[in-house]
Amino acid sequence: MKYRGSCHCGKIAFEVEGNLEQVMDCNCSLCSRRGYLLWFVPRDQLHLETPESDLSTYRFNRMHIAHYFCATCGCGPFGEALDPKGNAMAAVNVRCLEDVPLDGLKVVKVDGRSF
Repeated sequence: MKYRGSCHCGKIAFEVEGNLEQVMDCNCSLCSRRGYLLWFVPRDQLHLETPESDLSTYRFNRMHIAHYFCATCGCGPFGEALDPKGNAMAAVNVRCLEDVPLDGLKVVKVDGRSF
């Protein structure tokens, strides 16, 4: 299934394709402060519809994950990094997807503070 997503002001817009059944609720310092619910997909399943130059990037801790956000509205719609096998992955904040009922998703808690 295809989903449309964006930041709050729309300066960052994208489509992502995949089977959205579960999300990750991470308790790391960034995810817990921003309220992310993350869905992981191969990076090639996320298609940016706005210029890449509109993405602002934040990295912390080991600097492995590029957390993208909008410099205008501050919203963080997705990030990207390599998985342990070296595959490019996108971590989509499902709160930034259109028309996704969060109640129906399985939420998996992850202790990101321990990483």
